[in-house]
Amino acid sequence: MLLGVNIDHIATLRNARGGFEPDPILAAEVCEENGATSITAHLREDRRHMKDSDIKALMKVLKTNLNLEMAVTDEMQKIALEIKPHSVCLVPEKRQEVTTEGGLDVAGQLLRITNFIQPLVETGIYVSLFVDPVEEQIRAAANTGAQFVELHTGQYSIAFGTSEEQNTFNALSEASRLAHALGLKVNAGHGLNYQNVHRMRQIPDLYELNIGHSIISRAVFTGLAQAVKEMKELVK
Repeated sequence: MLLGVNIDHIATLRNARGGFEPDPILAAEVCEENGATSITAHLREDRRHMKDSDIKALMKVLKTNLNLEMAVTDEMQKIALEIKPHSVCLVPEKRQEVTTEGGLDVAGQLLRITNFIQPLVETGIYVSLFVDPVEEQIRAAANTGAQFVELHTGQYSIAFGTSEEQNTFNALSEASRLAHALGLKVNAGHGLNYQNVHRMRQIPDLYELNIGHSIISRAVFTGLAQAVKEMKELVK
């Protein structure tokens, strides 16, 4: 499995005081140097962490791939078509949420998402849909033209160490098998940390894990380079 690192909360910390520190672009370079195979950045409608200038700067300096997380809006589609990141991950977005809550309802807006994706794919951008590990959503995702799904691991992460852990893990495993059978590649992420990430290795053919908050949290104590190295070893 590959490791993608989400650097949003480096920008969150910078924005808490204004100014330029800590620099998310420098953080991305440190992550790359220590094993990250892609950098994820969520450009939200309210720009609460990453800013447009950050995304443009990342496109200039990254040696690996930029994975742009974004909502299904005309504004974000236009930005993606202009900057042409390696990949985009489409997520639901609410202004009042602290972090992304649940997967994208692909089944409930199949035509809209299919039409939204088409110009991105035609431009050569890989498209991933952030979905809950539910059969209806996986089957719908396979009908949109997206090449990837990213399985929402939030329920597994919450349930880890409880009686519900195995059920939530089984849901991820079954969703991954179905996605592969339908021709989709599979990423996973949300809430994964240094304690629970090891079980992702038990799911066949996961392509990449996207992890942010846990790595940035550990970096407060160990430094970013060490935090990324430690997660990389667990993912391997």
